[in-house]
Amino acid sequence: MLEFQNVSKAYRDGTVAVRGLNLRVERGEFVVLIGPSGCGKTTSLRMVNRMVEPTGGSLTLEGRDVTSYDPVQLRRGIGYVVQQIGLFPHMTIAENIEVVPRLQAWSAQRRSERTTELLGLVGMDPDTYRNRFPHELSGGQQQRIGVLRALAADPDLILMDEPFGALDPITREQLQDELKRLQEAVHKTIVFVTHDMDEALRLANRIAVLKQGDLLQYDTPAEILRNPADEFVAQFVGRHRLAETQMPRSVRDVMNPRPVTLGMGASTEEAFAIMQSRQVDTLLVIDQQGKMRGFVSALHLAHRRADGKTLGEVCEPNLATVAPDEDASAAFNRLDQEHLQYLAVVENGQLKGIVTRRSMVRALAAAVWGDAQ
Repeated sequence: MLEFQNVSKAYRDGTVAVRGLNLRVERGEFVVLIGPSGCGKTTSLRMVNRMVEPTGGSLTLEGRDVTSYDPVQLRRGIGYVVQQIGLFPHMTIAENIEVVPRLQAWSAQRRSERTTELLGLVGMDPDTYRNRFPHELSGGQQQRIGVLRALAADPDLILMDEPFGALDPITREQLQDELKRLQEAVHKTIVFVTHDMDEALRLANRIAVLKQGDLLQYDTPAEILRNPADEFVAQFVGRHRLAETQMPRSVRDVMNPRPVTLGMGASTEEAFAIMQSRQVDTLLVIDQQGKMRGFVSALHLAHRRADGKTLGEVCEPNLATVAPDEDASAAFNRLDQEHLQYLAVVENGQLKGIVTRRSMVRALAAAVWGDAQ
């Protein structure tokens, strides 16, 4: 939907605000531009609606270069929210929301219906608030109206420049949650500028990290946390966040992916030999496609051992299983509460691994002290 292709912005005094920016925003994405002061994030945002003109490269919206649009018409078709809000003090809340629809010649009835709909989306009773003035609202309520004004004409793209930066932490978190919920409800494409990594991680589908006009990394929050592109990104993200994300969270993080297995056609004698050589007292039984079929234990085989029997004939089909994406702590609690020796990790019938207390301890130790430990 929106694409920067080698876009640059340089000023007459030689200052380069943005240098060769390549970045693509897909329809419906929530993309956050982040970096320290002077990194070029606000300049990049303002080039989209031509409040700043690029000096190099190509910036396209729906495949069309933004410089080919009439600037006024371009801005009316893009929602824009800034930290200062900029509500008109002499206008009612309804009139503030309806500014762009009025410029686009919407009928009075259509404007009124849209205002009612939008106020309802953020839990502000239309009958209570539509005829109030900005000075009668709290800072958080005023910022909500700023967001609604940007949504009013139903634009596909919304630009937001540190919209919550001046709010207290509690109100800020509330509005972040509301904005994320709104975006998921109305499916708008949002490009959002912030210097707050917590805010970026909370809101974004993808994050662009900038430094002195250069794009250092453009990726999902999870990938930036797992694999920061360089030391600057790692420092900017914060070492404590990197440590937190490296702690095992899912069963996949704590399982042993190479459990001791045998096929259904193996004999009981082969099973005993494998148990002895691998120093285990239980084997998981799989078929030729790798699907989980059951288990056999040394004690179980001692009671049922017979020449000519295969594991497919004697294995126990009922064993405790867990999916690889389930919560690791829940799996550990289950091992403890049900007095289980292990949980087989199964996905779509396929055996993926095994979770034991030992495998959990090893995963935790690797996260805390490193793989070498």
